[in-house]
Amino acid sequence: MRFTPDSTGIDPMKIAVLSGKGGTGKTLVSVNLAEVAGQARYLDCDVEEPNGHLFFKPGDLEIERVAVKIPVVDQDKCTGCRKCVDFCQFNALAYIREELIVFEEICHSCGGCVLVCPEKAFSEKDKEIGRIERGVSGQVQVHSGIMNTGEESGIPIIDRLLEGQDDDPDLLTFIDCPPGTSCIVMETVAGADYCVLVAEPTIFGAHNLAMVYQLVNLMGKPLGVVLNKIQEGDNPSEAFCLEKGLPILGSIPFDQKLGLINSKGEIAVREDQGYRIWFEELLTVILEEACP
Repeated sequence: MRFTPDSTGIDPMKIAVLSGKGGTGKTLVSVNLAEVAGQARYLDCDVEEPNGHLFFKPGDLEIERVAVKIPVVDQDKCTGCRKCVDFCQFNALAYIREELIVFEEICHSCGGCVLVCPEKAFSEKDKEIGRIERGVSGQVQVHSGIMNTGEESGIPIIDRLLEGQDDDPDLLTFIDCPPGTSCIVMETVAGADYCVLVAEPTIFGAHNLAMVYQLVNLMGKPLGVVLNKIQEGDNPSEAFCLEKGLPILGSIPFDQKLGLINSKGEIAVREDQGYRIWFEELLTVILEEACP
């Protein structure tokens, strides 16, 4: 049985799509799953290089600016005690020639300097670090986080993206996560109900699959694996799944036609009926795995 909207009787959930590195097909999988789900929500949390919007091309865009608080020092109140300098683990503060300097570019907006200053010499100001673009493509609500170049952390943008998603509980939500296993990935996965790991059939791909598997397993999330770019010959990623007993949700062959569709910025399931059927079946498998 293939998935069709409202055909499963399964309550909508948040499905996170991850990979151990960029370029494995994470966005390919998440975009096409969102499209075949019918009425759905797509969250692009890969805020350093979001590209889901290039495929969906959403209309009726709404833009929300995202800002964080950074410290501003009153030099007249500062006595040069350096307690704030000692506290800052990111070296965003320095006391030089009887003046306290704030390096805004590397400040992580933790607010600690404001708290430890005995002279109350700090105030705070807003600093814009990125934006969120919200629009609609077909039946899919498309929400993209975009971080300004050079910013230290995209976590505030991701947190804002994830806020309020329970306001419309009738939608399946697909979260296109950042690649890798850093803290920004953990922030994205924390609220997910199920994780789909996408991996390439190479030794390097298997190594990165192992890393992201360890992270998701540590967080106690149920998971399955989609193998992408499959060709004849050895598949170390498949061998890893068999060794760990991980469910292989589906395998996407190395296909020049699919590559051509992607290179044009088109969504495969809109362009090719065969891929629509394949991704409908994949979504059915995911929902059955997530809600046995």
